Amino acid sequence: MSQATDPNAAVRTERVLSADPRTVFAAFEQPDKLARWWGPSGFTNTFEHFEFKPGGRWVFVMHGPNSASYPNESVFREIEPHTRIVIEHVVKPWYRLTVTLAERGGETHLAWVQEFESAEMAAKMRRISEPANEQNLDRLQSLLASEGA
Repeated sequence: MSQATDPNAAVRTERVLSADPRTVFAAFEQPDKLARWWGPSGFTNTFEHFEFKPGGRWVFVMHGPNSASYPNESVFREIEPHTRIVIEHVVKPWYRLTVTLAERGGETHLAWVQEFESAEMAAKMRRISEPANEQNLDRLQSLLASEGA
């Protein structure tokens, strides 16, 4: 599947985190940390396969607070240490997530762009993705704070 080119096919979230890009990047790179914050509030994760390298697979199950399980499979398409990660979610719903990290005076500006296959799919997913992405970043921010970042 090709990357979406329609700006209406994307869901965007931005956040300034109280940690440097190296520390934020480590929260993606280290599976024990990633499992602690990935997903909306109340979710937990079981990672089955995690290869943090370009072309590497990431297979995991998200466990919702309602006891439902959500299988996920993604491929890391690009990794630029401390600056950029591109993840392709290869099961339905398909999307490409681009995370960019920029240093801002000891903090990190994080941009999170989730591109769906069409504007119609983005519109359908937006009501779920927008609050879920904010909760995801709230959990990342909490992890960073708990580690004294």
